[in-house]
Amino acid sequence: AIGFLRHDESKHGRVAMAAFVGYCVQSNVHFPWAPFNSIPTNIAPAEQWAQLPEAAKWQIILFVGFLEVYSEHSFILEKYGQKHYMKGGKPGFFPDFDTMVHPVPLNL
Repeated sequence: AIGFLRHDESKHGRVAMAAFVGYCVQSNVHFPWAPFNSIPTNIAPAEQWAQLPEAAKWQIILFVGFLEVYSEHSFILEKYGQKHYMKGGKPGFFPDFDTMVHPVPLNL
């Protein structure tokens, strides 16, 4: 149970930091391409989310779901010599993307 709580705390901390940066950036950065060029920056973040097309919302939600499955899957964790955090693994560990078909220069 302690492993779950430690992993959960680090995961929620990462999400909170990303959300804070996103909240700060949303009113100051305007992407010049569609569909973002039609969304004004002077409205609340919830209103900006409501103006996003459904396909963009699903893309964001499915990407977050992919990250969740990728970080929890025992097959991927075993490639890095780790175990699931509920089975004695290291809480807060997130595998690199180096083993993907096309390596991504992003480490969470």
